[in-house]
Amino acid sequence: MATPYAQFDLEGTGSTQDDAARLLADRAAVVVSATRQSAGRGRLGRGWTNAPRALAVSVGFRSGWPPDTWPRISLVAGLAARDALGETLRLKWPNDLMRGGFKVGGILTEAGGSTVIVGLGANLFWPRAPVGYGAVFDRVDRVPGSSPLASHFADALFERLDRGPDDWGHDEYRAVCVTLGQDLRWEPGGSGRATDIGRDGSLLVLTAGGPEALMSGEVHEVRHADADVRD
Repeated sequence: MATPYAQFDLEGTGSTQDDAARLLADRAAVVVSATRQSAGRGRLGRGWTNAPRALAVSVGFRSGWPPDTWPRISLVAGLAARDALGETLRLKWPNDLMRGGFKVGGILTEAGGSTVIVGLGANLFWPRAPVGYGAVFDRVDRVPGSSPLASHFADALFERLDRGPDDWGHDEYRAVCVTLGQDLRWEPGGSGRATDIGRDGSLLVLTAGGPEALMSGEVHEVRHADADVRD
């Protein structure tokens, strides 16, 4: 059964994450979208820069998943973003959307108590993007409206979450994850080669000291060993 939600489509706002947390109140779920944010944030509180045509959407709900499985929700959201934005996108563990080797968006998951707020920020059209960044669409006339994109993302996210934490999309994620096979550095202080995605959503890496499993909530930053662009 589809999760019912109230949708709020804004032209501009400070942060859709903050809006979703405020508007959830006693509702079952909320979806807040905007084309501009003045105080958007990425993972670890970093700022988020809007492309000329961008989408910010945050989905707030109360999760029935056990809290120890919540790190998988960001990975599920990445798959839902591909459902909404197109299957040419690839996923960089744990929270980036990639197209043609360029970062075009990201996922931010924040939780407290039983409440989870999942945010998607996507650069829809960006003709002169900074180095390392790109956009989902090459032509502005092909960019769909933000409201239907937000609805599509929310519907896909809830449909996937309804399958439960054991059926979160492990094999599908592995197939579209660009991180696998890459030499990586991560904070705090680690390096190795990404070898697989665990059933629990962890990134399995081979280090000089042997195999390790990285969880998204425990790792501050993951980047290619030769990357100069900060994630």
